[in-house]
Amino acid sequence: MSIAIEAENLGKRYALRGYMPPTLFGGFRDLIQRRKQKYFWAIRNASFSIPKGCTVGVVGPNGAGKSSTLGLTAGTITPTEGRIKAEGRISSLLELGAGFHPDLSGRENVYLNAALLGIPREDIRKRFDAILDFSGLHEFIDQPVKNYSSGMYVRLGFAVATEVDPDILLVDEVLAVGDIAFQLKCLDRIREFQRRGKTLMFVSHALQTVEEFCDEAFLVYKGELVSQGDPSEVILNMIRNYSGEGGGIYAQEFGSRELEFTEIRLLNSEGQDSISFQSGSRMEVEISYIAHQEIEKPVFGYSVKSANGMFLYGTNSQLAGKDLGTLPLGQGSFRFAFDPLLLREGNYFLSLSAHSWDHATQFHRREDWYPFGVHNQDDSPGIVTLPTQFG
Repeated sequence: MSIAIEAENLGKRYALRGYMPPTLFGGFRDLIQRRKQKYFWAIRNASFSIPKGCTVGVVGPNGAGKSSTLGLTAGTITPTEGRIKAEGRISSLLELGAGFHPDLSGRENVYLNAALLGIPREDIRKRFDAILDFSGLHEFIDQPVKNYSSGMYVRLGFAVATEVDPDILLVDEVLAVGDIAFQLKCLDRIREFQRRGKTLMFVSHALQTVEEFCDEAFLVYKGELVSQGDPSEVILNMIRNYSGEGGGIYAQEFGSRELEFTEIRLLNSEGQDSISFQSGSRMEVEISYIAHQEIEKPVFGYSVKSANGMFLYGTNSQLAGKDLGTLPLGQGSFRFAFDPLLLREGNYFLSLSAHSWDHATQFHRREDWYPFGVHNQDDSPGIVTLPTQFG
């Protein structure tokens, strides 16, 4: 299999500006005191290879080193150590306004950007109308780009980056700046590139998009490439192990604690603890708790969100018409099950709560606390299964 991008022990080190001598006297003083310059590694010891035609998503928390990895791949950042090699023409959209001159018009910047990519002026003249149509900036194309909004920058930058027909396309999180309609347009263009066998690498916090579009995912954390492989598995690894306290990226916990969760178990169809479930199988949730006083008619509830934070569904025992009576002081447990589990391939967050019948008191709530993954049993696309009868 042909390799499009290959990196070996790749690293980029930056000096911490706070420790750089600000004046000649400061430099002399530092020399006398033999103060050592301090550095940090944006990325280090990163080794990977990406086959031609593969789409790779780079995920991780803010400041992890994702953009540095992409910049090193694009050649806009020089490595401190290691090496990286790419086969074919690279086009990149790494930051707002990169490659644009603020005082030039959009039209002039199209030609400037293309020249930086090594595209002949005549080729761009032939493609200019397609670039303009994709960007949708017809009435603004002759205005200086310093007057453009961030969304307009992205429109023009993405139009140029994709219309020059690169072999490798690198895109940073800038797509999140555009409006929904333009994001969908960009994703359609990415699908087109995939069909044509192009190699793509993009940084994104939109985890569901990475799962849907990528063949592989890289997880970068504190300057290290800590995981790479199947997107769903890499993302679940990130959610569970690299997202701070609790299970979710935005996990929260609160409540008065008259009734308090002590242990939560997610059980598969064999009754085994699991965080990975088959779509269409049984998934059971067991809540162990301790009541610090008698609780009259408590309500247990849950909600499920996608990896992107989209609320999918939520309900509780009260809405289900289940009156639990009075819970005595001490330990107990409550169970509910998804049978069958109608969610499809992806990663999800489960939130759990216990509150009073009148909703006035939240005893204990854990929001986005329990991540779990779902795998498909068939090839039908989508986020949920809708039982269907044909004929």
